[in-house]
Amino acid sequence: MRFDSPATANPIDQLKVIGQPVDRIDGPMKTSGAAPYAYERHDAAPGAAYGYVLGAAIAKGRIASIDQRLAKSAPGVIAIVTAENAGKLGKGSFNTARLLGGPLVEHYHQAIALVVAETFEQARAAAQLLEVSYVAAEGAFDLAAERSSGKKTVDRDNKVGDFASAFAGAEVRLDQTYSTPDQSHAMMEPHATTAAWRGDKLSVWTSNQMIDWTTTDLAATLGIPKDSIHLMSPYIGGGFGAKLFLRADTVLAAIGARIARRPVKVALQRPIVANNTVHRPATIQRIRLGAAKDGRLTAIGHESWSGNLVNGKPENAVQQTQFLYAAAHRLTGTRLAVLDLPEGNAMRAPGEAPGLMALEIAMDEMAERLGIDPIEFRVLNDTQVDPANPSRRFSERRLIECMRTGAKAFGWSQRSARPALRREGRHWLGIGTAVGFRNNLVTKSGARARLDPRGVVTVETDMTDIGTGSYTIIAQTAAEMMGVPLERVVVRLGDSSFPVSAGSGGQWGANCSTAGVYAACVKLREAVVQRAGLPADASFADGMVRGGGRSLPLSEVAGADGLVVEDTIEFAELSKLYQQSTFGAHFVEVAVDAYTAEVRVRRMLAVCASGRILNPKSARSQVIGAMTMGVGGALMEELAVDKRLGFFVNHDLAGYEVPVHADIPHQEVIFLDETDAMSSPMKAKGVGELGLCGVGAAIANAVYNATGVRVRDYPITLDKLLGRMPPIDS
Repeated sequence: MRFDSPATANPIDQLKVIGQPVDRIDGPMKTSGAAPYAYERHDAAPGAAYGYVLGAAIAKGRIASIDQRLAKSAPGVIAIVTAENAGKLGKGSFNTARLLGGPLVEHYHQAIALVVAETFEQARAAAQLLEVSYVAAEGAFDLAAERSSGKKTVDRDNKVGDFASAFAGAEVRLDQTYSTPDQSHAMMEPHATTAAWRGDKLSVWTSNQMIDWTTTDLAATLGIPKDSIHLMSPYIGGGFGAKLFLRADTVLAAIGARIARRPVKVALQRPIVANNTVHRPATIQRIRLGAAKDGRLTAIGHESWSGNLVNGKPENAVQQTQFLYAAAHRLTGTRLAVLDLPEGNAMRAPGEAPGLMALEIAMDEMAERLGIDPIEFRVLNDTQVDPANPSRRFSERRLIECMRTGAKAFGWSQRSARPALRREGRHWLGIGTAVGFRNNLVTKSGARARLDPRGVVTVETDMTDIGTGSYTIIAQTAAEMMGVPLERVVVRLGDSSFPVSAGSGGQWGANCSTAGVYAACVKLREAVVQRAGLPADASFADGMVRGGGRSLPLSEVAGADGLVVEDTIEFAELSKLYQQSTFGAHFVEVAVDAYTAEVRVRRMLAVCASGRILNPKSARSQVIGAMTMGVGGALMEELAVDKRLGFFVNHDLAGYEVPVHADIPHQEVIFLDETDAMSSPMKAKGVGELGLCGVGAAIANAVYNATGVRVRDYPITLDKLLGRMPPIDS
């Protein structure tokens, strides 16, 4: 199905099942422990041996030798995999560094060996017996130092008008620098894979968000045909972008199983995940705003520095600034420095999440200079068109309504325009806001739909569910389209033998994967109508198809052989003709201890305009989870870099702090009633990353409102507040 014109009325608009707060259909399996995760596939790969990954102990250099003698003679050891016996390996298109290092070491904890043994404990013990000699090389590990060194960076600029002149001539100017740290995904389930060979065919049970990407890159890495790999990932214990691509666990499990001649399971040990895999790169962001005295922006400049390995990509922290506010003269650009830290790559809302952490503080600072309420300043500079291309309108843009709705619901009128004026006992109180923005990305997505003699509809697609609710909204889509109860729908996901879907990433999964299911169900409806000899406008409801004065059960039409169809939704020019984005407004109240400067979040509200909400219960769950992640990013999350040796020091869940229940107050979410006919036949857009975008800045602005202390370098920790707090007795 080609989606090349705005969506019109269709069966989804009935909203009998779609749009309802249905419980997650995979919930009972997960809460009872019955859902099979990648490391637990004893049923599919009995007798699997255990692999233990050894990571490089230097950040840059080469391996001089690996003495394996003690390890090979250790109890239970079956095989040891290194670059010397792994065979010729390619590199997937999504990986910056090779997933098995040696002799070259490209980053700290790059996998350099896998020990395979009968038990995990035996593999771990033997890995400690490997004696590795290194020749270390000097590396670059400090983003700020690289920025100030004058070394050449890879620059990508977008310019509109004459920013330099407009900024220089502006009546009111702001020029500030902000920073965000390296961050870890810190999902519950580490990267894990069970692999087994049957002849030249490889079966892989893994934890991965993008089935087709990973299958393609695994084939390229191992040098085998793609159709020789069967990759399955039906249940995933969180990813946040860390599992978008092929990682070392999968490659090493496959090689280990080949050498050991038996199934092998590998889970990356928690202490090596942060350095072995990917992370959100740190940024240093310079923001310049120029405005007339009436508050209208005339110049917007946003430049972001980040670092990555050679051939890596920048953290595009400026992309929201290209679309969010009106100004005739604009400069946005990324500057990429070469760093020898582990690979930087996608983490929930890449680009917009760290970018808004800076931009939305700057907007508050500019509003204060102008003497304008922060919300009114944003309203004044709203735009309904792409600022760089005024002929290109937004498909839907209800940002002002988000802000107005949130302000009323949260009690914005109670906020004092002057900071450090509200006190409650030993706490300074403050309210802050920030805008949320995330582009609506669309990508083709396929599905197979099957109607069996029982009248049960089965949907198969390689779409994944990383805890987001994919199983449920796909079932809701099929139930709505085919007119059957939800319990008469079976959903099978995460299998490379199924039609290729959009996958889970970039906030596109829900909209695109359900649109693919919609397309398959349209074809299945057509097959039913044709077999039944009914008119094309026949209706589907209550497990029946009706038309032309006749009514037939779907089970009867299916017959003994059933009906099977496949289709793929393909998106045409609408995404280019219209700027498609999602919008939100975040509101936060904080209490800051006058004595210790401890920040406690007391209330949170997110107002979202993101197309049709397919399931308000699971969508709310996504947003409050994102808001929680925003609290972590604002107040505690930071991968501390050892700038001498080039690694993240706090590389486990003991040292990398994330919010816990006691850190999070009651959270409210309001979804505006919106549909976007330009987005897909579902008229939906994504919401899971929008809920994160802007949260950090809302907290930073609330802290400033409470204390008068402006923190521009995240996270907002005690040391950045103590010594600058208002007098205790004021």
